[in-house]
Amino acid sequence: MKKINNIYFKKAMAKFATGITVITINDKNNFIGKTVNSFSSLSLNPPLVLFSLDKKSSSLSKFTKAKSIGINILSKQQKNISIYFSKKNNNWGDIKYYLSKNHIPMIDNSLVNLSCKRIKSIPTGDHILFICEIVELDMHSKVQPLIYLESNYLK
Repeated sequence: MKKINNIYFKKAMAKFATGITVITINDKNNFIGKTVNSFSSLSLNPPLVLFSLDKKSSSLSKFTKAKSIGINILSKQQKNISIYFSKKNNNWGDIKYYLSKNHIPMIDNSLVNLSCKRIKSIPTGDHILFICEIVELDMHSKVQPLIYLESNYLK
């Protein structure tokens, strides 16, 4: 075993294949989206999920204040959407979306769309951990997931 450092830890975590999500909120009719791969299910009863955002994120304060959050699990065909929402200060441009019942933008043609209620935000290390309860979901089973491994999208 090697002694841990930030570079070695980051390389090790890149070996874990993840799906890609875009986390969305509606901040006073200003739609915000962030690409996130730190996402996981947490509980079946109640249905809980979690994700984290870097404490340096430009829109962190808006996410910590949001009561409702959308989680869009991207399909293989949505790599461009993942790249788009990984940039700072983006708008929605040509991204096709619909509004959930609680007025959160949900990205069309995603593998899964989760409409959630934020339960808790926990500062942990250099990130904030968000725990959310799913209140609605849509699944599109005819598409494949977008997978990320070793800092690259799998084909």
